Amino acid sequence: MIASDIAKRYARALFEITREDNSFRKTHEELNRFSSMLEENKNLKEFFENPIFDQSDKKAVVEQLLGKVDVSLTTSNFLKLLVDKRRMDLLPEIEQCYRELIDGALNKLRVDVRTAFGLSDELTGEIRKHLAELTGKNIEMIVNEDPALLGGIVVGIGDTIYDGSIRAQLKSMRELIREETK
Repeated sequence: MIASDIAKRYARALFEITREDNSFRKTHEELNRFSSMLEENKNLKEFFENPIFDQSDKKAVVEQLLGKVDVSLTTSNFLKLLVDKRRMDLLPEIEQCYRELIDGALNKLRVDVRTAFGLSDELTGEIRKHLAELTGKNIEMIVNEDPALLGGIVVGIGDTIYDGSIRAQLKSMRELIREETK
């Protein structure tokens, strides 16, 4: 998902505020919890996205929800600001941008790895170590099995995909053969 400039600005502003008192991790957890609550409850999400409902009603609902979950004053005020500015629909994007800012501050890189078969702990550790050496960052790796790959590995770092799967190699060979037969 490509975040909008507006979501990036809100995330950056919140990050600057929370970086001052080193509460950015806690704030991210709170944003993530609230964002997940909206994503899981379709009616609630539609309520905030629907322009028919009055802003004061939306703010009252946010205040009720905040009363049920434990969040800091900063997060509470930020969520109320989103309601006031009619930007509650951007919360998932803002939360993602905020996480990326935190990752940058902590020198962390999130990597998605897909393999046809499960990886041993030893091999996972070797991949993590190699990626850390290449990037100079702390690697947080998510490994998923994808039998459609047939074999090999696909590594996603941000928007970049490194496809070393057998499926991709077979596709490449097929295209090469087609070009040769023309």
